[in-house]
Amino acid sequence: MGIVDSPNGRRTFKKGRRRSKRIGFHLDMTPMVDVAFLLLTFFMLTTTFSKSNTMEINIPPDKVEVKVAESNVMTLRIADNVMAYCSLGNEAPRKLPLYDPRDTKQLVLSGELRQLLKQQTAANEKMVIVVKISEKAKYKHLVDIIDELNLMKIDRFSLDEYTEQDALEIQRAM
Repeated sequence: MGIVDSPNGRRTFKKGRRRSKRIGFHLDMTPMVDVAFLLLTFFMLTTTFSKSNTMEINIPPDKVEVKVAESNVMTLRIADNVMAYCSLGNEAPRKLPLYDPRDTKQLVLSGELRQLLKQQTAANEKMVIVVKISEKAKYKHLVDIIDELNLMKIDRFSLDEYTEQDALEIQRAM
């Protein structure tokens, strides 16, 4: 609380001028500090911290070989930042745009790619999608494809290494 010191009632005179004594004022800061620490503690305890966005990927143990028929494997190759190449089994890859051409920020995968993934997984319940991404492509593309597969509730997919054989397969599509 503030304390006001009242003057003694005396006034001092100096060479004809009247001068009044100043009133003293003392402010106690203790309650304000208590309130500040109370608010600081309250906000620290009630604030939720942002959680990191993570994606769980299950990696099989080493030396486990899974055999899948070629007709049940769809390979999705991404060689650059523009196009995706899809092939079913030993067929020649089909060239599809990776993102919707109307989307300038490249946030949405193309409708053709989505439609193809939906059709193939609906037609064959045992379909496994193998995603192969080149070093030239951005990591964002891989994350976008995995997100899209999760949104479509496709849980049978695998990540594989992009090799020279994949580059030759893409040349076959052109």
